Amino acid sequence: MTGNIVGERFVLVSFGESHGKAIGAVVDGCPAGLELSESDIQTDLDLRKPGQSIVTTQRKEGDVVEILSGTFRGRTTGAPLAMMIRNQDQDSRAYEAILNTPRPGHADLTATTKYGGFNDYRGGGRFSGRITATFVMGGAVAKKLLKEQLGIEIIAYTLELGGLRSEGFTLDDARKNRYANEVRSPDPKTAEEMKKKVIEMRGKGDSLGGVVECVALNLPVGLGEPVFGSLDSDLARIALSIPAVKGVDFGSGFASVTKTGTQNNDLYRMKDGKITSETNNAGGILGGLSNGMPLTYRIAFKPASSIAAKQRTIDTSKKEEVDLVVPGRHDPTVVPRAVPVVESVTALVLADHAMRGGFIPPVLKALD
Repeated sequence: MTGNIVGERFVLVSFGESHGKAIGAVVDGCPAGLELSESDIQTDLDLRKPGQSIVTTQRKEGDVVEILSGTFRGRTTGAPLAMMIRNQDQDSRAYEAILNTPRPGHADLTATTKYGGFNDYRGGGRFSGRITATFVMGGAVAKKLLKEQLGIEIIAYTLELGGLRSEGFTLDDARKNRYANEVRSPDPKTAEEMKKKVIEMRGKGDSLGGVVECVALNLPVGLGEPVFGSLDSDLARIALSIPAVKGVDFGSGFASVTKTGTQNNDLYRMKDGKITSETNNAGGILGGLSNGMPLTYRIAFKPASSIAAKQRTIDTSKKEEVDLVVPGRHDPTVVPRAVPVVESVTALVLADHAMRGGFIPPVLKALD
């Protein structure tokens, strides 16, 4: 397989399968001198790991990270930073039972066809949502680098889930509340309604989709390399690499099609001696470059494909239609666990562009 590498200066290599021995990430290009420990990475992994609440899969994985290389005396060395999580709670028996009946909504049929049956099909293998833990490993490093060097803060949250939308919240509300409830909503009242709907849908053997919104603050002007390496195109590319993502929009996004130019243009003004704009319909990006306003974009997630309800599929060994009930432990929605993943992939792109643009040097601070 190719396609497991992203970035030009801050590079992530993702490896592993859902039911294999381990999953992991290699970050190449991380500047030397960043203070980094396993606890820095573990904090973000703990936000993504399964089995934490009734609205997620009950697979119990500690997702304990090990740093294998790239640090010495508590700081990065500039060498490749290798990180690994050993899989502990995989149960492959259910997948052996449905080997010849591809699950609707999954990559079972396409992957088996493309790789001639040599792919690891257990738990979806390389196509599993579990690989997003590798995004979080690299993203945790990127987040710390961005925060310490440029003061960049990244905040993602559940904007919509099952048709219920978080309303009337501030960014401070999002900071305080997004990880204080099981669905990661910035609005506690809406969070309770979302949770009820997820539980209801789980009881029916079905699932829900939703939208994660992400805001990045304090970006310098000029991140991005147009035209094919623009900031928004790179963000869209990595966002669409998250399993279950089906749409991405920036700023006013698809709503802009109903606006006029005078309604959608962001008018400039001076504030405290700085150029800013009255609105942020551009989502913080103009011409593929960050413009100094908050980066704001949204990512749409489809309903989780693994559901307990009976579905129609094909028995590939007999070439006939059959009914399938997918066994195993499933997420009734992937949206809450996707929130830290969205923060991580955003950080990966921003760190890469910050290094490409010369905003972050390859050596942070030489030893005295």
